[in-house]
Amino acid sequence: MSTAAAVKVQIQAIGAGFMFSREAKAFGAAVGATTFLGPYTRGRGGVLGDVDADVVISAFGFFPAETIRPAWESLDLPADKAAAGYLGVCQDFGRRKLGGFDGAARLAELLAPVAAAADPAGVALFAGWRALPLAADDPARAMQLIQVLRELRGGLHLLAVRAHGLTPEQAVLIGGSPAKSGVDQARSFGWREPYEEITPELRQRWEAAEASTDELIAPAFAVLDETQGAELAELLTTAYGLVYNR
Repeated sequence: MSTAAAVKVQIQAIGAGFMFSREAKAFGAAVGATTFLGPYTRGRGGVLGDVDADVVISAFGFFPAETIRPAWESLDLPADKAAAGYLGVCQDFGRRKLGGFDGAARLAELLAPVAAAADPAGVALFAGWRALPLAADDPARAMQLIQVLRELRGGLHLLAVRAHGLTPEQAVLIGGSPAKSGVDQARSFGWREPYEEITPELRQRWEAAEASTDELIAPAFAVLDETQGAELAELLTTAYGLVYNR
């Protein structure tokens, strides 16, 4: 298994953790949000600038337009301030969850060259998150870099899904997330029921898209040798346990 494939579940799950955290709830309350989606959309997408919601819809990809547009427009908060606030959420979550992790410095050290080596073409959210200033302390920096690489894989997966003839809704229904079934994920994203039946042929397309995503992201991880890749996988697995208290 390649390093990219060996660490994708950990990066996906850890990166998602801060978005549902007490820090995220506090940020939402501070900016006057009444739902989760407003600060999530404005904060995560703030790196794109004060753009029309269609730009955010195109970058998020796996959400329906009727979810993203009202969420993006729900907060009277400049995009740069939203991005800075959400970055603070990510960093503070890292400090709380990884603050006692002796491997945080090494984790950040291994993640940094991967993020630097990645080609930003076609993955705007990754490019925006990578451009944000890195935290000075190890736990916050490690968490921030995990989020940066989560955006890289998510953006490349969207390209792969499209290339293999799947709609974003189909991809969500098939793929789900580490914490939710595909149907539950589609429902939480705002896709409307009834959902189509997922045929074996569609599932094969999704599996091909997943393999293509591994291939697309592999050059970034190629900056690590085999020993470093194994070390990164071990550190991310430990970090996953700390984030989810396992």
